[in-house]
Amino acid sequence: MKIQRSGSLPSQRGPENYFTGQVRIDAPFAGTEPARVGGATVTFEPGARTAWHTHPLGQTLIVTQGRGWIQVWGEAVQEMNPGDIVWIPEGVKHWHGATPDTAMTHIAIAESLNGSPVTWMEKVSDAQYQG
Repeated sequence: MKIQRSGSLPSQRGPENYFTGQVRIDAPFAGTEPARVGGATVTFEPGARTAWHTHPLGQTLIVTQGRGWIQVWGEAVQEMNPGDIVWIPEGVKHWHGATPDTAMTHIAIAESLNGSPVTWMEKVSDAQYQG
C-alpha cells in the first residue's frame, strides 16, 4: 500500500503547449507496472481549457468543483457540474475546461498504452471555445 499525502507534491502549471489560460495540476498519480492507470486533479480558471486531444484507452473525468464545458469534435459543447462523471471513449477527439465565468476542478483518470495516456493536438481556438 502507498499513501500519497495531500500537499506532499507541489502544484504544477498546465504546460502552454497543451492548455490555454491558467491551469493548475495537483496530486498527479500513476500506477506501477503492470498497472497503467494515472491521473491528477486539474483546476481550470475561468476561460481556461485543454487543447484538443485523444486518449488511447479512454478517459474518466470526475467534476469536483465549479462549472465546466466539454466538447467532442463535431458535436455541441456539454456542461459539466460537481458530481458529474464523464467517460470519453478511446480515440475520441475532445477538449474540456472551465466556463468563461466560473473555474472548474476535475479529477482526470486515464490508462497508458505504449507508455502514453494522451495524444495532444491543436489548441481550441477562441471561436471554437465560444461556440
